[in-house]
Amino acid sequence: MIQGTGSWVGKSVITAALCRIFHEDGVRVAPFKSQNMALNSFVTKDGAEMGRAQVVQAEAAGLEPHVDMNPILLKPEADARSQVVVMGKPAFTMDARDYYKKTPQLLATAGAALDRLRSSYELVIIEGAGSPVEINLKEREIVNMRVARMAGAPVLLVGDIDKGGVFASLVGTLALLDEEEKRYVKGFIINKFRGDLEILKPGLEQLEQLTSVPVLGVAPYFHDILLGEEDSIYHRRRAGKDGDLNIAVIHLPHISNSTDFEPLQQEKKVNLYYVKHAGEIGHPDIIIIPGSKSTISDLESLRVSGLARAVLGKAGEGVPVLGICGGFQMLGKVIRDPHGSESTTGQTEGLGLLDMETVFERDKTTRQVKGRLLCRHGLFQGARGLELEGYEIHMGKTYSSGLSPFCRIESDSCAAYDDGAVDSRGQVFGTYLHGLFNNAGFRSYFLNSLRRRSGISEDCATTVPDREEAFSRLASLVRRSLKMEEIRRIIERGV
Repeated sequence: MIQGTGSWVGKSVITAALCRIFHEDGVRVAPFKSQNMALNSFVTKDGAEMGRAQVVQAEAAGLEPHVDMNPILLKPEADARSQVVVMGKPAFTMDARDYYKKTPQLLATAGAALDRLRSSYELVIIEGAGSPVEINLKEREIVNMRVARMAGAPVLLVGDIDKGGVFASLVGTLALLDEEEKRYVKGFIINKFRGDLEILKPGLEQLEQLTSVPVLGVAPYFHDILLGEEDSIYHRRRAGKDGDLNIAVIHLPHISNSTDFEPLQQEKKVNLYYVKHAGEIGHPDIIIIPGSKSTISDLESLRVSGLARAVLGKAGEGVPVLGICGGFQMLGKVIRDPHGSESTTGQTEGLGLLDMETVFERDKTTRQVKGRLLCRHGLFQGARGLELEGYEIHMGKTYSSGLSPFCRIESDSCAAYDDGAVDSRGQVFGTYLHGLFNNAGFRSYFLNSLRRRSGISEDCATTVPDREEAFSRLASLVRRSLKMEEIRRIIERGV
């Protein structure tokens, strides 16, 4: 089991790296995380929803993602609530206090999923969450030491040296564990190191003397291997700093599936930046409104912050606007909520950039889909028929009046249907399709169309690295950095 001294110390990446290393070595290995809290989720082939981190780890292990790898997913909403997704399906929505009342039965669900993985694979690498010593939560947690004890799994504790205070973090975490829990910790991993390793070695020796726990390696800081963020983060890149195209993504308070934009971020000639305030919008070549877990709440936040006015102003100047999922819903004239899932008023006025309305439904749509671009004017003139592949995660249906659809969806799970909408100028368009920019042909056409529009020379080359190449680079880097033979012995000995 990989645990950490806190959030964002690199547990997910280390777990993915180990999954790839053991996969390369011929071991049938699978990832597991009992409970994930994230708005970046994924839809499996059978229409189940799970956390993005375990999807990446499954890919690293050469596996098709399955909800047994992440049986419980918490998706935060407005008003301090979370939607609780159990075994890939929404189960209930509640606040933290009520959620903790359900943890005994949820732990049993997680345990059953883990047992199924253990019966099917030689090795399961478990990821923890946050810190295992949040002492106000220890008696109710179902993702750290309770899972380690349930599985009898030795624990490797990861600390982030880039944040500073890594020695105090590791020693302090160990000190707050009870004596039985300390027995499970078999090694430390120092992550995100930059500098001269020789200067660090005296500290590593003192750490081992203080704790009697071995340091199993020091992994370097890297920023050029992007595999998919576990949750949404605010990327502080400003327009015009680099790249020939400026793409502004509105950073909604409950932004979801921000992984949609990682392929664009990896294009070296593209400057993608996130906008939280109206003054940050700059001079974009296009504005994208992303998905949201709380569409109505985030729409109101856009108005209060002045971002709605800024987006409408840019659209009035002719800047293209793309909405994805919840962002697509916001582009319409009205969002109706007859079941009160997000509002008490029953409906909310949209941005009015597209002549359409959205009606929220009780059931969530989750499915992988394929299709073809139907849009043939404006930004996508000449692109009709481009193949698309992605997935849908949304509640509600959108009805347009006289608008051209964005694409035609074909899914094994349902009849073919039209998706999205495009205005008459081909300037404002929206879709429910996540993963749009993972389609290399679509991404290339999209970027070059923006270049043509701005009078910039087209560029046929893509700088997005191959996925398998990224996993191989990560595995090679971590393999060189960790004492893999000692880790293998720890796995064989157990607790």
